[in-house]
Amino acid sequence: MVDAERFRLLLEEERSRKLELLNALRSDITSVSLARQDSNVDDEHDPEGSTIAFELSQASALMGQSRIGLEQIDQALARIAEGIYGQCAVCGIAIPEGRLEARPWTPFCVKHASGRS
Repeated sequence: MVDAERFRLLLEEERSRKLELLNALRSDITSVSLARQDSNVDDEHDPEGSTIAFELSQASALMGQSRIGLEQIDQALARIAEGIYGQCAVCGIAIPEGRLEARPWTPFCVKHASGRS
């Protein structure tokens, strides 16, 4: 039997980190966008333009990944609340504790995890 309380605490800590990261990324994107808006930057011809576009692209990608991670954490916390945390969503067998320690949000055992979590 998995110590759901221990994993709930780990998930809540990770959730807090994701929320902080999302707030920081939002702030960064807003700052760069406002700075870009106030300048007369031509991304094609300004040597700094491509850097700004790249930074915005990177921040947006990180934001997307963080949102997905937050969603996975929320789903894991819901499984804890339902009493099904630590059981594979496909076959129902217990997920090895080592796997849960590495990826506490995973809903899949090792066999069913390929490409999913």
